[in-house]
Amino acid sequence: MPDLSHGDDAVAVNALRSAVMRLSRRLKHQRVDESLSPTEMSVLGTLARCGHATPGELARKEHVQPPSMTRIVALLEAKGLVRLEPHPEDRRQKVVTSTETAEAMLEESRRKRNAWLAGLVEHLDEDEWARLRAAAPVLEKLAHL
Repeated sequence: MPDLSHGDDAVAVNALRSAVMRLSRRLKHQRVDESLSPTEMSVLGTLARCGHATPGELARKEHVQPPSMTRIVALLEAKGLVRLEPHPEDRRQKVVTSTETAEAMLEESRRKRNAWLAGLVEHLDEDEWARLRAAAPVLEKLAHL
């Protein structure tokens, strides 16, 4: 295990943190629907990946408190982007599912963000692009730890 407290490894961790944060902020500005908050978009993305979830599951996945997720789900439902359905096994709970409108919005958002990022990648040389392609699965793993 590398020593991440000082030296070249610490410099690399700092550079990675800084670059990921700047790139993330810039990607967030490439939204299709400005009326949705980044958190609302993130919830829709989570639903797209997992299909459906209870509000409690969404709160855990999004690292927010359950009452906050309840408000977010209510806002998304009011905008016609999610449906609440009875839980198949627990009548006290609801299951949140995204609507076709939300799925189309997410697809358009992905298309726009991918196009923006592809424009940036055009400024890389072949070696840089190869290293970035190789790093993508590692970054994906870190994002889900």
